Amino acid sequence: MAPSSSPPTVPQNASESRNLSDRDEEAGNFQSVSIPESVDDLTAAWFESVLGGKVDAVKVLDAHSGTTGRARIGLTGAPGIPDTVFVKLQPFSPEQRSFLRKVGLGVAEARLYEAVGNQLPVRVPHAWHAECDPAEGTFVMVLEDLVASGCRFPAPADDDIVDVAGSLMDELALLHATFRGRALPWLVRPEGMRRKPSDSEMAAQRTHFIKMGLDQFGAEMGPAFRALADLYIERSGDVIGLYGKGEQTLAHGDDHVGNLFVDGARTGFYDWAVACRASGVRDVAYFLCNSLPVQIRRTEEGALLSRYREALAVHGWILDEKTVHQQYRLFSIYSWIAAVSTAAMGSQWQPVEVTRPALISTTAAIEDLDVMGLLSERL
Repeated sequence: MAPSSSPPTVPQNASESRNLSDRDEEAGNFQSVSIPESVDDLTAAWFESVLGGKVDAVKVLDAHSGTTGRARIGLTGAPGIPDTVFVKLQPFSPEQRSFLRKVGLGVAEARLYEAVGNQLPVRVPHAWHAECDPAEGTFVMVLEDLVASGCRFPAPADDDIVDVAGSLMDELALLHATFRGRALPWLVRPEGMRRKPSDSEMAAQRTHFIKMGLDQFGAEMGPAFRALADLYIERSGDVIGLYGKGEQTLAHGDDHVGNLFVDGARTGFYDWAVACRASGVRDVAYFLCNSLPVQIRRTEEGALLSRYREALAVHGWILDEKTVHQQYRLFSIYSWIAAVSTAAMGSQWQPVEVTRPALISTTAAIEDLDVMGLLSERL
């Protein structure tokens, strides 16, 4: 998508944001308006109600649907109205919409943007408006158009991917240190992810994807892949139970390269649907094992883990090298599970050319890090 002729005007302070998005001063939430069911509902009148200014014309520049519906919208209106916005709303197909309502991902992300989207310490898309109805499973987010803002979207093959990874370590440390020990009353796990690790129905869902992955990729991916798949199928609750060890904070939860952008020299985050309370190293392992090419990860992971520790220390959180390395090994499993599950679903979730590199990278990581040896000690 090509950027608009001029970048959107983004509020620079809290009072300006309230004027444009009509925020409730006491609750810190956007005022309730009707939640659009489709792109056709994104009318000039609706945008006026959420942006707080005159909107003369609305043009759909692009629209597509995956795990959510997405639309890039051009706006013409009063001063302060952005030239373009990016809107996330319900998926366009009834089947995908039903699935998303059951899982609750869209509602969870909208709730986060509604509560703290413009107060997070890391670079995220500015939230012009966010709203959800948990009872109905409906949601909408009107976000900054990152393309129009001059941001770019990194890829593992980029020449500067190590620089992107280094910036990410700094940003993750800032995020994790900021929310260390803090109550997060606005953080609600998606409905479909709230059960305990021991819940039999949830365990069946978890292992279903790994069984599919084992059937499809087991012969190709080698003995480490098969051994971990077999163990996880047998003891998924015990493995996931290990994730809760150590001090917890706000984690993005899904920071693979496809959910990141670059603004200047700074790495930013979008797609906060599975944000959760977890060990911060989980975010670190998820990116390094999933999104760095295998040889680059092998060469750079020590320096990047050190950079994360040093950045944490700057913000007052001291983690020793041994603890970070052990957590990194453990959470490489989380990265592997996500990659296997996504690849097993094939094109229903993501194009094969997108999922296969992550499958290869995470499988190499669990072998390099002797994950089976770690689990034999922990379990």
